[in-house]
Amino acid sequence: MEYTTITYEKKNERVAVITLNRPEKYNTIRPPMPDEIQAAVGQANLDKDVRVILLQGAGKSFCGGFDFSGGLEHFEGYGLPMDPDEYDIGKDMMMSLNPWTAPTQKFMSIWRSAKPVVVKVHGWCVGGGSEYALLGDIVIAADDARFGTPYSRVWGCNLTNMWIYRLGLTRAKHFALTGRSLSGKEAVDAGLINFSYPQAELEDKVWEYVNQLAQIPATQLAAMKFITNQVFDRQGVEHSALLGPILDGIMRNTKESDDFVRTAKEQGVGAAVALRDGPFGDYSQGPAATKPNIYGKA
Repeated sequence: MEYTTITYEKKNERVAVITLNRPEKYNTIRPPMPDEIQAAVGQANLDKDVRVILLQGAGKSFCGGFDFSGGLEHFEGYGLPMDPDEYDIGKDMMMSLNPWTAPTQKFMSIWRSAKPVVVKVHGWCVGGGSEYALLGDIVIAADDARFGTPYSRVWGCNLTNMWIYRLGLTRAKHFALTGRSLSGKEAVDAGLINFSYPQAELEDKVWEYVNQLAQIPATQLAAMKFITNQVFDRQGVEHSALLGPILDGIMRNTKESDDFVRTAKEQGVGAAVALRDGPFGDYSQGPAATKPNIYGKA
């Protein structure tokens, strides 16, 4: 398959490497990325030699969430008009639940993959990008990587709900209600991800882990993944990943969301983000200490 938003390669015969490849846009998500993610995960699962999948991002960040630059016309390929005056809640629901169109359902291929997915995170890992990463089996980040769900404040809702399943009630409520972010190191302490390391060590540490997993038979890895996942499937992971996008569709079409998108169209994404995050003083509106080290700061 020819990929346009990701790359796919095999390394050491047993590892499939999927790389989000829109570095000039912080690997933000737009069609056909969800389709290509699903296809690449499928390609790795159909390859009898592959035992482990490594998921990563090119450039300065893992993923900056969904791409809402321009006029959002790039999402109309899913049959979903972006003009608020043309919004149809029925069409939005159908798109969100349909496995052939729903971006979230395509991301769920990571959760459903029989082969374990190790996710390497650096830079920004926010919004839909964070949900995508947290569907992985093992998440390893740079200490100063930044995880967050700024859509908690406007224009969205949890999609896969992996933040909730990973954090537990107390922490999940805090991050769901405030949209606050946390560093890779803080994410480990909170139980959101597995490990974090200094950026200079991240690549080596990730490959050390991946290569160890690749020594284990694929059938053994699949059995251990399935037995673990089924516990959380019984707690509702798959159902949450259906309900989340429906609520997300509704929250993308409130008056406040319309204003947010209108500002982004007329004044640029930066202006909309400034209005959203300025009162909280975080993400792009925060001090250097709250940002990943991708801007050349000391």
